[in-house]
Amino acid sequence: MQLNKLFALLGLAATAFASQAQVVKIDGSSTVFPITEGVAEDFQKAKKGAVKVTVGISGTGGGFKKFCRGETDISNASRPILAKEMADCKAAGVEYYELPVAFDALTVVINPKNPFLKQITVEELKKIWEPAAQGKVTRWNQVNPAWPDAPIKLFGAGADSGTFDYFTEAINGKSKASRGDFTASEDDNVLVQGVSSDINAIGYFGYAYYAENQGKLKALPIVNPKGHAVAPSEAAVLAGTYEPLSRPIFIYVNAKSLTKPEVKEFVEYMMKNAAKIAKEVKYVPLPAKAYTGGLEHLNKGKKGTVFGGKNEVGITIEELLAREAAL
Repeated sequence: MQLNKLFALLGLAATAFASQAQVVKIDGSSTVFPITEGVAEDFQKAKKGAVKVTVGISGTGGGFKKFCRGETDISNASRPILAKEMADCKAAGVEYYELPVAFDALTVVINPKNPFLKQITVEELKKIWEPAAQGKVTRWNQVNPAWPDAPIKLFGAGADSGTFDYFTEAINGKSKASRGDFTASEDDNVLVQGVSSDINAIGYFGYAYYAENQGKLKALPIVNPKGHAVAPSEAAVLAGTYEPLSRPIFIYVNAKSLTKPEVKEFVEYMMKNAAKIAKEVKYVPLPAKAYTGGLEHLNKGKKGTVFGGKNEVGITIEELLAREAAL
């Protein structure tokens, strides 16, 4: 009887271990979350519950911290891996594959009842968001005298967010250079709520969150380097006219995790379905060769990043696909 109990316990332990082994752990960017979550839902249905995919949103920087400690299989990222993160991964023996999954039109949003903002320039955005504006530029007429003497209410990505890194680099000329007196969150739904409930609000986040909440928000056309005010859209991203806030978004895959069949299968499934899901959640799908190229990189062991540890503003889809990865 005791022996039977022991075998039963061992069987339960083995079952628990097996079920634990069939988990794909993902964390990181809230911008990439809608794509990964959409793929994860479809994948779990296809696997009839045999594999569980968990998707967290601790921001790109927060995600890379976990990823480089070997705590996750995949990291969602709305900017490339940075030099310090590369060093952290190297020190922990974590090698990785960088796989672009879509392009995003990083969107500047206002309250739909705002009566005066029809477009905005990079210079005006800088006046609002640069570090020197903290505690000083607090009213709209301080940015542009034609605008009303009304308070500016600011909502933006948190410091662990890749969107924060990209936006500050594109607008203020230096990653992470920003005023600090604004409502910040890695969860874009919090920012949506803030902007939609205040007529004097302005904020920024990935296009998918704007697209999902168009009734509550208004997207501001950005005056590009050629002087044209361009609203965020798939067509503008593909044409290269939505500058400087068009950017690639990624997943990073731990090379060791790929030895687990469920992770390998999920990544392959994602590369085959990311275009469809990206379009559904209103991001811009990459050309088919980008996804097949990503799968080739996995098969040929092309690890690393094509960005050399730096964030980069203004890269086109063609430029991105022409580069070779390195650790």
